[in-house]
Amino acid sequence: MMEIEYEDILNRFRDFFLAYPDVSNPKYKTYIDEMKTTEKKSLDIDCDDILDYDPELYEAIVERPVDVIPIAEDALKSILLGEDVFVRFYNAKSEEIEIRDLRSIHVNKFIQVMGIVGRSSEVKPEIVEAVFQCQRCGHIQIVEQIEEFFKKPGICENPACGRNGPFKLLEDQSKFRDWQVLKIQERPEKLRGGRMPRRINLIIRDDLVELAKAGDRVTVTGILKTVQESTFKGKKTTFRKYIDVNSIRIEDQDVEEIKIAKEEEEKIKKLAQDPFIIEKIASCIAPSVYGYPDIKEAIAMQLFSGVLKELPDGTRLRGDPNILLVGDPGVAKSQLLQYASRIAPRGLYTSGKGTSAAGLTAAVVHDETTGGWALEAGALVIADGGIACIDEIDKMSKDDRSSIHEAMEQQTISIAKAGIVATLNARSAILAASNPKYGRFDRFKSFAEQIDLPPTLISRFDLVFIITDVPDEERDKATAKHILDVHRNAGEVITPPIDLELLEKYILYAKINKFPVLTKQASRKMHNFYVQLRKIAQDRDAPVPITARQLEALIRLGEARAKMRLSDKVEAEDAEAVIKLFKNTLFKVGIDPETGKLDIDVIMTGKPKSQRDRLIHLMDIISELDKGDGISLEDIIQEAEREGMDKNFVRRAIEEFKQKGDLYEPTPNKFKVLR
Repeated sequence: MMEIEYEDILNRFRDFFLAYPDVSNPKYKTYIDEMKTTEKKSLDIDCDDILDYDPELYEAIVERPVDVIPIAEDALKSILLGEDVFVRFYNAKSEEIEIRDLRSIHVNKFIQVMGIVGRSSEVKPEIVEAVFQCQRCGHIQIVEQIEEFFKKPGICENPACGRNGPFKLLEDQSKFRDWQVLKIQERPEKLRGGRMPRRINLIIRDDLVELAKAGDRVTVTGILKTVQESTFKGKKTTFRKYIDVNSIRIEDQDVEEIKIAKEEEEKIKKLAQDPFIIEKIASCIAPSVYGYPDIKEAIAMQLFSGVLKELPDGTRLRGDPNILLVGDPGVAKSQLLQYASRIAPRGLYTSGKGTSAAGLTAAVVHDETTGGWALEAGALVIADGGIACIDEIDKMSKDDRSSIHEAMEQQTISIAKAGIVATLNARSAILAASNPKYGRFDRFKSFAEQIDLPPTLISRFDLVFIITDVPDEERDKATAKHILDVHRNAGEVITPPIDLELLEKYILYAKINKFPVLTKQASRKMHNFYVQLRKIAQDRDAPVPITARQLEALIRLGEARAKMRLSDKVEAEDAEAVIKLFKNTLFKVGIDPETGKLDIDVIMTGKPKSQRDRLIHLMDIISELDKGDGISLEDIIQEAEREGMDKNFVRRAIEEFKQKGDLYEPTPNKFKVLR
């Protein structure tokens, strides 16, 4: 380690600023000249350039940053002939370390960490130079605030006074700078084996404040520092770590940290030429789970996602498909979700039982560090750009579930609490699982009656799969054999058709490089499918089988399937495949059990048209019978039965009318219409 001599280090930095890579083409001299004509206060330095120019100087930055970085700023000030300028060192890849691996040997060293901003505090003024006035003689003196805690003068510097105060702080003459605390946590894709993400506080100052918000992925360089922990009994022997930030850079949401080598890129392109690539990728989804080819293919499409579009008016059309799995107990829903979260380049798994609205979206929390309020990101914000798997979504409370409506369609989280108003990105696909309300599915009842989820939420899913456990001898034999083989060979890894590490990079490559567009042939097939289904509803009394929302879902799925082939175009074969998949789900979920007809209102409103018509007819009957004095329940049931209605349906309908406020019950079993 070189000795730190102020003049030597100062001259080295000056030479670097003015002569790198050579005097005739000084890279940073150009940036410095720009600083003279703009209000920019920081000079960003690539650490690779320092390492290339002067390895000893780079080593000094890493080993003695507390001493060396201020000298670098002095060198910059000597060129600019001004104050309040900063030197920001970024791209210190050789010093990059995971948050959980930070140790005592890294204290007071220059490091680089990557993570997700989980919490951001309000910006506060921090005093740098405190100006005090002696209350006895009026003498003014300045005390630099270098330490964490506020420092007051010991004695008056006036020789004629020399007293120890009292002193008054003159705030209007003191020097302040902006100060903010961020808390970052480890990236979910770096966590394995159910580890809890580690967190660390960042102290942000000056022009770096408010650059990053909750949910942003950041690369941070700075000095690892410590502050002694204490209790009411006194100071402890342990210290709390934090990073005094020198540079913070927000990573592009589309560019992941996983590096794809040239050889791997060649493998990826070769793999895409396989005519059975779609089937092979789908087979890689939870290979230990037998069957479900349609569901696995749909999850594979979700991992690749469609194309996010922004219209000229600022409207955002989401590209991520949302998928809901509803099934009987023991059909491997949770396994599918957990596997999808692991295989995705950016995946996150959570369960509805232990999830709140704040945990899913965002929350305003009291910050112990600052004493103020801070914005904390939830699971959907942290999974931005990836996939969020929510198991047992039906077990969440109604209020908590309603919080994800905006995230599913607009892919943003809006929050306005405790004076904090913010909109966070939540551009993640949602894969959710739910159980039937009564334990198992009854094929004679409508889908909406059997699931404890509101229609407003169900309608935001592009695909809804019903998984029933129906005895079937051939399937049961195959399932039993598969399960027994898995357990018998528990020590052996079930080998998927594609190596999972390569598949992760394949997905990543497709998401970064491929933005397929619809061909005329694919567009025509989707158009014809939509129009033909809509024709069914031309009769005035016919139910509506499909809406524009489902057409958009088809487009998203078609784009995702084209990405699976690494294609720049959505071909007719993609359109045919997603239409077939869509039909398989729609004709299971969207059928009115009374009429046997396809009715999208089963999903969109929770009631098929036939049931809505009966409710309207029943309300007409009650209105005719009510002459102002009210009508008894027996009379309503008697008249409704004449019209062919079941008395149990009538009782349920009356309860619904009461809840909506269409009817009220002035005395037991006597009802009046609210006019």
